[in-house]
Amino acid sequence: MTKTHAEGVGFRSERGPILIALMLTTALVAIDSTIVATAVPSIVRDVGGFSSFPWLFSGYLLAQAVSVPVYAKLSDMVGRKPIVLAGIGLFLLGSILCGIAVSMPALIAFRVLQGLGAGAVQPMAITIAGDIYSLAERAKVQGYLASVWAISSVVGPTLGGVFSSLGIWRGIFLINVPLCVLAGWMLIRTFHENIERARHRIDYVGSSLLTGAMTLIILGALEGGQAWDWNSPVGIGVFVVGAALLAVFIFVERRAAEPVLPLWVVSRRLILTTTLISFGVGAIILGLTSYVPTFLEGSLSVSPVLAGLALAALTIGWPISASQSGRLYLRIGFRNTALIGIAISVVGAAVLALTAHAPNVLLVAASCFVVGLGLGLVATPTLIAAQSSVEWNERGVVTGTNMFARSIGSALGVAVFGAVANAIYAATPNGNTNPHTIISASDAVFLAVLIGTLLTVVAVVGMPRVGREVAAPAERAAA
Repeated sequence: MTKTHAEGVGFRSERGPILIALMLTTALVAIDSTIVATAVPSIVRDVGGFSSFPWLFSGYLLAQAVSVPVYAKLSDMVGRKPIVLAGIGLFLLGSILCGIAVSMPALIAFRVLQGLGAGAVQPMAITIAGDIYSLAERAKVQGYLASVWAISSVVGPTLGGVFSSLGIWRGIFLINVPLCVLAGWMLIRTFHENIERARHRIDYVGSSLLTGAMTLIILGALEGGQAWDWNSPVGIGVFVVGAALLAVFIFVERRAAEPVLPLWVVSRRLILTTTLISFGVGAIILGLTSYVPTFLEGSLSVSPVLAGLALAALTIGWPISASQSGRLYLRIGFRNTALIGIAISVVGAAVLALTAHAPNVLLVAASCFVVGLGLGLVATPTLIAAQSSVEWNERGVVTGTNMFARSIGSALGVAVFGAVANAIYAATPNGNTNPHTIISASDAVFLAVLIGTLLTVVAVVGMPRVGREVAAPAERAAA
């Protein structure tokens, strides 16, 4: 079992090498999430399959989302290190296979393998940080990890554009090879944990039911209105079968010796509300990430690079506030800090929604920055509150549930916002190329993002008032 230390946070501290390893590990997922989109035209020209290329993202997202709870539970049973190393290994193998793929179906299948690796990498990095850093230190550490996403939001599209312009799109996947090797080597060398060995009963039935249920539900959300009509037999059927499997999963988990997703997760008010908050954060992020570049490129004909930089303001504001949130939540509590953050995000989302009819790059960038600034005060304190309320052997499940909720929020957010935009596009001939229609569709999407932000306010208000006293007994003793 890992143990927190008293010295400060930073690269030069005793835990500095582990922090660097966690940042490298996070970079694998962060860069991959931004680098692929810019290379899609080159990929399609080389291997074909234009109609199938959205599955490069959908398949990855599906695999990542459904595998998170399984990895989270396993990490509480066997430790974080073997799970994160297994995730890096799967991500490495998937990257290599993507780099040599010769057809779109093969590339999609290998992206699924990458997604299975990513499902372990990101949650384990956050969980390890929760294990080795004290309550007072975690916000600053989350700021370091969030800064990786900020840097990746600029580096990823730039590298993707360079590889595409040079005609070597396979480099966007093969660049992961040295990163995976370096991250794995640093974790093996610097991160050590002592696990109390015991016999465990792996919940194979529950894991299979949860994976099947969420695969169908996320699949229905991602493909509804695109691959099939929402009211078609397939469109309705995937949700019905997914819901049925979810009901069976709940029944099975109530009797499982070591359930993959214990039902106490939703019975504790703090964990339930922070999970709902994470769901909302995922929807907000994907709503902006998916439509801000399209909005600026389609309405103002700005370059993809400039549109990407305007969106990057979102991930620049996040680490700034996340790294400073510790000072707030130790003084005024987690709930009050999150309330301040969500209020700031509401302001940013409202400005974006109210000014979308008159596109302006600087105003959009400023709005995204304000939203990111607020979300840094929401996502980090609520995650830390949930982590700190449980012991080591439950922290993996709690962190995994939080990340799982964010993935589900992202997937469902994309579906809802896409349905809103597509309805407006469909009402106008060539609507997706008409600047006025693009502005109208984006205006509606940004209004939906604002509504999602306001609904997240409800979840934050429902969060119990807790401060430093929320820390689990073992953590308080270590501190």
